[in-house]
Amino acid sequence: MSILNKAADIAPELLIGAAVDVVVNEQESFIGGIFGVEDRFQQLTILAIVTALVWIIESATEYVAVLTWRYLAQKIEHEMRMDLYSHVQGLDQAYFEEATSGGLMAVINDDVNQLERFLDMGIHKLLITAANVVFVGIVFFVISPLLTLLSFLPIPVIIAGSLWFQSRLEPLYAKVRAAAGNIADTLTNGLGGVATIRAFNAQPRDAERVGVDSADYERVNRDAIRMSTAFKPLIRTAVLVGFIMTLVVGGRMAIEGQLAIGLFSVLVYMTQRLLWPLTDLGETLDLYQRAMASCRRIFGLMEVRPTITDGSIVMPSPASGEIRFDGVEFSYASSNRPVLRGFDMHIPSGETHAIVGATGAGKSTVIKLLLRLYEPTGGSITLDGHDIENLTLESLRDSMGFVAQDVYLFQGSVRDNLALGRPEATDAEIMAAADLAEARDFIEAMPAGLDTIVGERGQKLSGGQRQRLTIARAILADPAILVLDEATSAVDNETEAAIQRSLQKVAVGRTTVVVAHRLSTIRHAHRIHVMDAGEVVESGTHEELVELGGLYAALWKVQTGEID
Repeated sequence: MSILNKAADIAPELLIGAAVDVVVNEQESFIGGIFGVEDRFQQLTILAIVTALVWIIESATEYVAVLTWRYLAQKIEHEMRMDLYSHVQGLDQAYFEEATSGGLMAVINDDVNQLERFLDMGIHKLLITAANVVFVGIVFFVISPLLTLLSFLPIPVIIAGSLWFQSRLEPLYAKVRAAAGNIADTLTNGLGGVATIRAFNAQPRDAERVGVDSADYERVNRDAIRMSTAFKPLIRTAVLVGFIMTLVVGGRMAIEGQLAIGLFSVLVYMTQRLLWPLTDLGETLDLYQRAMASCRRIFGLMEVRPTITDGSIVMPSPASGEIRFDGVEFSYASSNRPVLRGFDMHIPSGETHAIVGATGAGKSTVIKLLLRLYEPTGGSITLDGHDIENLTLESLRDSMGFVAQDVYLFQGSVRDNLALGRPEATDAEIMAAADLAEARDFIEAMPAGLDTIVGERGQKLSGGQRQRLTIARAILADPAILVLDEATSAVDNETEAAIQRSLQKVAVGRTTVVVAHRLSTIRHAHRIHVMDAGEVVESGTHEELVELGGLYAALWKVQTGEID
């Protein structure tokens, strides 16, 4: 449709030449010869009808071409964004510790939008420009090979200039996209920490940081704009040369009778039709270079491969829930210091086991390894006798309900957040889980109940309410293994006691792994594992460990106030 549109677009110039031919040559005109009509008014009437048809074809093909290109651009934008987001979701947890959320947002959203802007009209313009050169070249060659050569002389200059400008624009737009990512990082951090910024009266300093990044973006963009804007005057100069060639040489040929007046008129108009659209090539190249800079970032992100790969064994459902850590070693990539050293722990099916220890002992790391958010550097972790590296990630995580220390709720309703792991759950099932998590009362007290919007990261709720909702979310998933990482750290003592009573009911018949600082919350666990420097140094029931008089006993005395 783009090419057909361009064919119809250059036809009026031929019709203008035919009209001039009618006036000059009268009965001997080209139109008169084709249709066998001698009357000039009838000839002009025929031209008018043909012109109307050509304009209708041009308008219709332009509508279809532009509409189709834009639809295609939207489809590619959507598919690219979804491919990117799905790919990022499959990357290792370690990747997100190095990458910034603002930088990822800039690639997934802004860079994909840049690609859409080029696909929207850029390819259409390139096609019609190329078709224009071919069609006009054919007309020129048929009329006068000499004028074809003279009129096409500027085109090599335009192509060379385009390639030169393209090479100069490429690094400039790479800097523009990098600067856009920096702004996204700064804005994401600032908006995410707005309460802390206000609490310390740091708004001016935060705005200054945004200002520095924004000014840098303006500067690198200005450099790119200066270069891309210089392209159009070069093209205009080349167009002028081609037009003068046609005007002078073609005019002389017409005066000397070597070229018909109508054909000379065609060539004069065709020269502009040939060369003038090339002035828009600079804008198209500008869009292209912006899109290519974005594509490099998009494909750079797509080339990041996860090191944690899916296993081939599907975990039977429901899982029995027996967990075993055998000589597990682990170090974070950002640090050479080992976090776990020969870590051993056995959790029989259906039992509740707690992991305690000082900050930095490696408790949360154990949970991350169990969920395969990270891979151990040594040893093995098995679930029901299967090495978790051999299990599919989906079946492994389906068998576990996880409540993190860092509570996270999504923008949406209470119902949407609770049903994250079981979207098919009924309201009755959701409220039953909420009841066990001591969340029913405050949910029912909300104006819209389960339809209440919790806000971004659950900011409309208190810390205790957020944590109770995440516990209810894990309970609703009805997992074979319940994993709690400081699950009651943000609730008051009364709510904590109520949740503990509920968890004792929920834990019946399922394996429960609890990481806790408050020892009172895990005193009834079947077994408590005390960690220090990445190892289990003590293990037993609460009473056994208190009687042992070791590290756990010391922690218990501190928390109960027996010693300072």
